Amino acid sequence: MAESLVIIGPAHPLRGGLSSFNERLAREAQNQQYLTSIYTFSLQYPNFLFPGTSQFSDEPAPKDLNIHIRINSVNPLNWISVGLELMKKKPDVIIVRYWLPFMGPCLGTILRVVKRNKHTKIVCLADNVIPHEKRLGDVMFTKYFVKPVDKFVTMSEKVLKDLRTFSDKPAAQVIHPLYDQFGEKVSKEEAASVLNVSKEFKYVLFFGFIRAYKGLDLLIEALGILKNEGWLETQSVRFIIAGEFYEDAKPYRDAIQKTGIEDYLVMHDHFITDSMVKQYFSLASCVIQPYKNATQSGVTPLSFHYDVPVLVTRVGSMEKYVPPNTGLVAEVSPVSIAAQIKLFFTKPEDYYTLGIQEEKKKYSWKVLLKSMTSFEN
Repeated sequence: MAESLVIIGPAHPLRGGLSSFNERLAREAQNQQYLTSIYTFSLQYPNFLFPGTSQFSDEPAPKDLNIHIRINSVNPLNWISVGLELMKKKPDVIIVRYWLPFMGPCLGTILRVVKRNKHTKIVCLADNVIPHEKRLGDVMFTKYFVKPVDKFVTMSEKVLKDLRTFSDKPAAQVIHPLYDQFGEKVSKEEAASVLNVSKEFKYVLFFGFIRAYKGLDLLIEALGILKNEGWLETQSVRFIIAGEFYEDAKPYRDAIQKTGIEDYLVMHDHFITDSMVKQYFSLASCVIQPYKNATQSGVTPLSFHYDVPVLVTRVGSMEKYVPPNTGLVAEVSPVSIAAQIKLFFTKPEDYYTLGIQEEKKKYSWKVLLKSMTSFEN
């Protein structure tokens, strides 16, 4: 009889990278013959804690996945109810995502109840243990969460190191798999037409939710430097900002106006739906991640799926996933970022292609799932 596996974490109708990841992981589990279901949130964040315009996707629910919309992150009675439901189902493995200490009380309580069945193995896929933006209660909530977990898997050395301040239970580090579920690459001409931009330029893409730690302000300053040097006006290069602001947009807009770089920017500052992802990455010559702090990023494996090189900053484990033949690494400063942008465009357009194609062979959903379902006796 096939083993059963439950993923606890965001999924449709919730939107965003975590939902996309969990749904892709569920498909891999199904491919490996697990009886698979996802338990997602009926309420993930109270509205006053959510910085974006909407937590929900406008796209249709995936018909090939068994998704239960059950968990209320702020209702303790719900936590016990969901825990009892899963306890009685006795799945062989539960994989629980942990990305924010706010979720510690909710998820920790559900898992404690499940453990009463003395059967289910609980694996945590930890995106962050110590969050980018620290809040009161982070340490206490994480300590509460980790206790019922049997094994941890991380996708960066930094998270594994942080985890060791909370738990000495078995833990493995695995490379973030390729995001390969958004469709295959299309021609640059098609992408430019769909996105309503000129096909005559080369494009550098900043992609994803805009938060302080992602360093869009550093990129704006770097472009100001390039403009003052006269570099921008001599190049057929434009920069696309594609993603929703998760904080006040005004300081960024003011900085753009102050530096006078409006003519070199394409602002698509709204949520990018799954169906549109391939258009942006098919258009891009380079994807830039000027982060101020980070653990790992799903944007790098997404870029590599489309054979697009990346420019990252030297924070967390970011540079470890960018060998010299797949992209460039800058220091966390506008001067360094500007210099690396110029360096990138001294290379032929296909300079990084072979390196990326070789590197991305390491990025495997099968390896990730195996690491989460293998237990020592």
